[in-house]
Amino acid sequence: MSEMNKKPKIRFKGYTDAWEQRKLGELINDFSYGLNAAAKEYDGINKYLRITDIDEQSNQFNQNNVTTPNIDLSNCDNYLLTEGDLLFARTGASVGKTYMYRNTDGKVYYAGFLIKGSVLSNTDVSFVFQNTMTKNYKNFVTITSQRSGQPGINATEYATYKLYVPNSLQEQSQIGSFFSELDHLITLHQRKLEQLKNTKKSMLLKMFPAEGSQYPEIRFAGYTDAWEQRKLGELATTFSGGTPSVGVKEYYNGNIPFIRSAEINANVTELFISELALKNSSARLVEKGNILYALYGATSGEVGISKINGAINQAILAIIPIQETNAEFLMYWLNKNKNKIIKTYLQGGQGNLSGSIVKNLIISLPKYDEQKKIGEYLTDLDHLITLHQRKLEKLEKVKKSMLENMFV
Repeated sequence: MSEMNKKPKIRFKGYTDAWEQRKLGELINDFSYGLNAAAKEYDGINKYLRITDIDEQSNQFNQNNVTTPNIDLSNCDNYLLTEGDLLFARTGASVGKTYMYRNTDGKVYYAGFLIKGSVLSNTDVSFVFQNTMTKNYKNFVTITSQRSGQPGINATEYATYKLYVPNSLQEQSQIGSFFSELDHLITLHQRKLEQLKNTKKSMLLKMFPAEGSQYPEIRFAGYTDAWEQRKLGELATTFSGGTPSVGVKEYYNGNIPFIRSAEINANVTELFISELALKNSSARLVEKGNILYALYGATSGEVGISKINGAINQAILAIIPIQETNAEFLMYWLNKNKNKIIKTYLQGGQGNLSGSIVKNLIISLPKYDEQKKIGEYLTDLDHLITLHQRKLEKLEKVKKSMLENMFV
């Protein structure tokens, strides 16, 4: 690499010097292996960090199921983490995964399949930690961990990792702080997204009556009537499609989107068929707004409302509600009851659903106005979830791009 290439593409103002290549072992005071102890129930003070406790997405301490080391801790201060410590996973599928200790994580001991590195005071720990998110580091892990049997990297090997570092501690700190703030923003969006998904899950349970009941736990104001039970076949017309012969070229690359079971919620399809294919096969046309229900394979029981006009194959059941039945309400009822339907009709998850099975499902439903309100509420919630999902994806793309351009 030439001197010119030892500079990142994007830098903070005022920095022009080339970066220097250093080994990780030069930036870390020492490497040490973790505590060899089982875990026990959390005692309220002493936390135990294992490989599985490092979140796969954020690389932060996932404290949903905190434990304590099952050992006398009176002589275990060497295994306590302090500000400036990095952890590296040394074995298994998670080899290479890293974690940066923060005082806000509390009193934390680290486990045996992790290696601790204490970053020197003349190096910014956040800078080094963020460098472990780069392609350069991931390539190092892939190459170094290749062994017979389980992959692994020991402390001596981690010390050989080569990275480029600016001489200015201030520049290191600015880069580290930038990515820390970006990570914080990503975490906030992840939490908000998770909250919205949990809200939807809860509302699906509470806005529909429990089994054996005619009344939901939560209702919109002004609705008090009992819900009635009807067979789905009484509430909608249904039909499946078919697949045009694959060997006839004239049947494909037409202008009719050919919706397959994995695409029931998609805006686009991979395949298109012709008018000739429609005429000479069992493929059937559906319209935007029709309910599409997956009957076969890994997607059995998945349900959505078609976003496009197109044709369906035999693996999809089109469900078109008649008067006094709201499509969104019916779709969410099927969504809520997916696991129950699969468990009842597919033994061990094997086999297929059928139009006959679906038409005979007993649906619990209120009057149309209440159906419509429930459908609209859950649809709005889904739109909000999609919005936050897109925001999160954009932030993750920004981080990926900045990692590529702010490090050498």
